[in-house]
Amino acid sequence: MTSPLVLLDLDGTLIDSYPGITGSMTVAFRRCGLPVPTPAELRTFVGPPIGVSLRAHGVPADRIEEVVRAYREDFAATGMHDATVFDGVPELLADLRAAGCRLAVATSKPEVFAVPICADHGLAPLLDGVFGASLDESDTKADVIARALAAESQPASPEGTVMVGDREHDVHGARENGLDCVGVTWGYAAPGELAAAGAVVVVDTVDELRRTVLARLDRLVTPRA
Repeated sequence: MTSPLVLLDLDGTLIDSYPGITGSMTVAFRRCGLPVPTPAELRTFVGPPIGVSLRAHGVPADRIEEVVRAYREDFAATGMHDATVFDGVPELLADLRAAGCRLAVATSKPEVFAVPICADHGLAPLLDGVFGASLDESDTKADVIARALAAESQPASPEGTVMVGDREHDVHGARENGLDCVGVTWGYAAPGELAAAGAVVVVDTVDELRRTVLARLDRLVTPRA
């Protein structure tokens, strides 16, 4: 049997990137002369592809590229460094690897940001890969997940693979690839968002996530009576 594969979202699942993302988004709106979203509205920008969030917020189609460019300029300079790893995450990753899982990040954040962020926060040594979106905003979460799956030298079955994320986009992207998604509530989802999207289970703590993933592993390796 190949090793189980756990795909992990980054923002809101492994790291608290809210301050950096919303700070750079605020700068981008101001530079472009657009009204700055409220704090509650800015919170919804964390997780989905930036273009999706801007369109959902009502930014005119002919202004989106401008706002994205301003956001990325500030994010590369300051915002990407303003994040913290959630408590217990490094220990979680180490425990899952010790149990035989392969671990890879699958994030809607552009890969050119995701890779150094994981390295800067000490997560890279605990991961088998980091996969993110392209800079041209053409990738959906499903596309990123598909690319992570295709890169595996030991492809796991759908039963041996699970996505972990904090937003409905993680659930939908997993489903489009035939995978289950475990939702985590310490991220940026609205109340009930993950369950409504179809997460197979929603957990509230890192310890609960550990138990859930390890229980799934036990079911794979324990023969049924």
